[in-house]
Amino acid sequence: MTIMMPASDQAVLDRRDAIVADLRAIVPGEGVIASAAEMLPYESDALTAYRQPPMVVVLPETTEQVSRVLKYCFDNGIKVVPRGSGTSLSGGALPLADAVLLGLGKFKRIREIDFDNRVVVTEPGVTNLAISQAVAHAGFYYAPDPSSQIACSIGGNIAENSGGVHCLKYGMTTNNVLGCELVLMSGEVLRIGGKAPEQAGYDLMGIITGSEGLLGVVTEVTVRILRKPETARALMVGFSQVEAAGECVARVIGAGIIPGGMEMMDRPAIHAAEAFVNAGYPLDVEALLIIELDGSSIEVDELIKRVEAIALGCGSTTCRISGSEAERDLFWAGRKAAFPAVGRISPDYICMDGTIPRGALPRALARIRELSEKYGLGVANVFHAGDGNLHPLILYDANKPGEMDKAEAFGADILRCCVELGGVLTGEHGVGIEKRELMPHMFSEADLSQQQRLKCAFDAQGLLNPGKVFPTLHRCAELGRVHVHGGRLPFPDLPRF
Repeated sequence: MTIMMPASDQAVLDRRDAIVADLRAIVPGEGVIASAAEMLPYESDALTAYRQPPMVVVLPETTEQVSRVLKYCFDNGIKVVPRGSGTSLSGGALPLADAVLLGLGKFKRIREIDFDNRVVVTEPGVTNLAISQAVAHAGFYYAPDPSSQIACSIGGNIAENSGGVHCLKYGMTTNNVLGCELVLMSGEVLRIGGKAPEQAGYDLMGIITGSEGLLGVVTEVTVRILRKPETARALMVGFSQVEAAGECVARVIGAGIIPGGMEMMDRPAIHAAEAFVNAGYPLDVEALLIIELDGSSIEVDELIKRVEAIALGCGSTTCRISGSEAERDLFWAGRKAAFPAVGRISPDYICMDGTIPRGALPRALARIRELSEKYGLGVANVFHAGDGNLHPLILYDANKPGEMDKAEAFGADILRCCVELGGVLTGEHGVGIEKRELMPHMFSEADLSQQQRLKCAFDAQGLLNPGKVFPTLHRCAELGRVHVHGGRLPFPDLPRF
């Protein structure tokens, strides 16, 4: 399907050689990539259905270099697309033909580990998993754990407000990030938040987290680390009906039990993951729940008994409880490998990311099944069941004419269903270009205008990551129309555009 992106600025393209030379003066050595062949790895993120070579790729190593690159682009009216590890599934890092692609891959140092304050200060290119590995020796870890944690960067996690299997109890990225260093499009460097858990004034970190690279470029991050729980054990519970598994999720939460993680897979996902990892998943069930309980040993033993009873009351057919840390890790290994595992059973797939109220899970599953029959495409369901974050994987073959269009229409219908059930368009992958045209299904024109006004406060020229999130582009001057009273403009001496 063709997507509309902002029209290229021919005047900028005509100056490409001069722009590349200027950028090389700011980021010397191997910091600027300008040849077509070398820029190929940057032409898309993990939503590989959409590709666009950038005008030039810049890989700075310091905050000063980022500031100078952004100021240069600001002064010369050049668009900038920030990029982390490129694992985004929404097209958030899709380049533009007339834009600088600003990669943060060289920002990969952990600057400080402060166990007294239970924080880590890190650069944005450090992977999610590397933070936990850096503090594991002292019995700490970083809670949000996306399935791509071995590759995704903490800066990208901030951009998309990433989640993971343990976010039900310990929160999303926004609940675990305390501060950042942010470079505005103008080149100005801001320090927001810090090591303290609470900051005075507006919640600017709450605005920046999940802003998808539209407001600024993060060059340093301060995250909260937690002590590993005394005990963590997982239950692997099978059901003969998907709806029964959904009911079990609702009853566990309704009983006041908040698991460390609660994930769900349906039959296609179970079989794919088991063939890929050999985790010991039952193959004769329609749905599988992995429920992790953590805390003191006595507490976990009691919670296991309660969850077992709830599952049995919902019609569970199998139940296996981890007896060791290695076995618990194996349970999760299959779930975390579900996305690549599904790649073995279908030439292509689209991973969706809607969120619904937990109680609506059975209805959502039934609707997805109906849509699968309507479009004639298979679907493997993998859910963060505890917080209602759905990840249906729509299976298709891009080599068959029309199948990609059908897959995209199928995905759009799933997201519309999520909104109609009281949910939202995205749980952790972001809007990017994938869900951009669906934003009016969730937000009114007034809502979207207010969101764009917020962007204008950070990026008045609209140069940072344009074409993403908002279905209709407005210049900031259009959004902030001047009110004329009595035939006179306010502040008539100020220049206007």
